[in-house]
Amino acid sequence: MKTQARLTLLLLLAPALLWLISLILLPHVELGILSLRARVAPRVYEPSLAQFATFIEEPLYWHTFVRTALMSILATAITLVMAFPVAWTIAKIARGRNKSLLFVMCLIPFWVSETVRTLGWMILLRESGVLPAVLVSLGVTPAPVEMLYHDATILVGLVYTSMLFMVIPLISALESLDDSLIEAAYDLGGNGWSILRQIIIPHAAPGMVAGCIVVFMLTLGNYLTPTLLGGKNSQWFTEQIYTQFITRFNWEQGAAFGFLLLGLSTVIVWAGLRLSGQRFGEVMQKT
Repeated sequence: MKTQARLTLLLLLAPALLWLISLILLPHVELGILSLRARVAPRVYEPSLAQFATFIEEPLYWHTFVRTALMSILATAITLVMAFPVAWTIAKIARGRNKSLLFVMCLIPFWVSETVRTLGWMILLRESGVLPAVLVSLGVTPAPVEMLYHDATILVGLVYTSMLFMVIPLISALESLDDSLIEAAYDLGGNGWSILRQIIIPHAAPGMVAGCIVVFMLTLGNYLTPTLLGGKNSQWFTEQIYTQFITRFNWEQGAAFGFLLLGLSTVIVWAGLRLSGQRFGEVMQKT
């Protein structure tokens, strides 16, 4: 019976294992091999760390790397601040049909592709777009203003495209919070701020960390939104990776950049877990 159960479990896990090995493990192994070699002649390679040395020696590369990390952290923080009231409203305030309606409203933007959503922001914010025309008609600006190709525009796009991935873990965490705890805290003289700091946030911490991990990784690896809303001068590290692979056909350098980005996301996620005092397993249960 044990052998049959193990065989059944293996068969059930086979599609997931095949997917993980074929689409995640093997490509990463190949990228690792590419990043640790250098081309010395046509179809002749030798082991080398030259790709990583190039990253260190070229200010543009590490400046873009640091900028991408800081912007991704800022976008994640803004997403958390904006998503928390939304999640609280859905989990604790809305009831019945209103609760379902609010959740569906959060889902609606994600029924279309990220490309369409980003192009929608471009239509709204470009110089000849909707929002500059409205500002002119209201007398706020004397002439249409170009709102694209700024850091603030990139942040708007990143927050918008990742909001749902923060809201869902927060809703899951907040729904398990017993309302009687909040009522008891008010009865004992607590105010809104103390209840938020001592009861709500500690209870929702796994959901907050889970949402931050997902949003940060999605933001850090985003290529389309920074490129379209920030233009060619967006200075996003994924654009550097794309340039090495597609434009320059320098797969070794692109692979090295990809591993540097993977290492950055791993370090920041680990640091976030350490600072918040959360365990990875507990956090993943909220995703």
